[in-house]
Amino acid sequence: MLITRRLEFDAGHRIPDHRSLCRHLHGHRYAIEISVSGDITAQDGNPRNGMVLDFSEIKSVLRATIVDVWDHAFLVYRGDSAILEFLNSLPDHRTVVLDVVPTAENLASEAFRLLEPRIATICDKSLRLENVRLYETPNCWADAKRG
Repeated sequence: MLITRRLEFDAGHRIPDHRSLCRHLHGHRYAIEISVSGDITAQDGNPRNGMVLDFSEIKSVLRATIVDVWDHAFLVYRGDSAILEFLNSLPDHRTVVLDVVPTAENLASEAFRLLEPRIATICDKSLRLENVRLYETPNCWADAKRG
């Protein structure tokens, strides 16, 4: 069975080598969906009876790992030295430094990498992160899929 949870957050970024407007500092209202696979619990008295997992448990992991870290932050590529220097000059600025350019594709992959080990430890049953879908806009997204 596959279940999915979606959350939203706001963040800024820039794509330094882009040939158009995305090379400038700007922000998005991102949405992130994670899909988890596992067996449906069939055990009377178990709070997960009839579920793979309670959606609130997925929400908790997604918030702690991605949303609370990236929300209202500027996501910057470590190699974008001029912008990184500028952001570091701002007192108490929320900056997340990434080893990859913060495109939708790379952010989805990074979220998958960060979430995968956390999903596997949510409970005592076998769960797998199958997909991370990151919406940069309502019409544009990237999927990071297992295997």
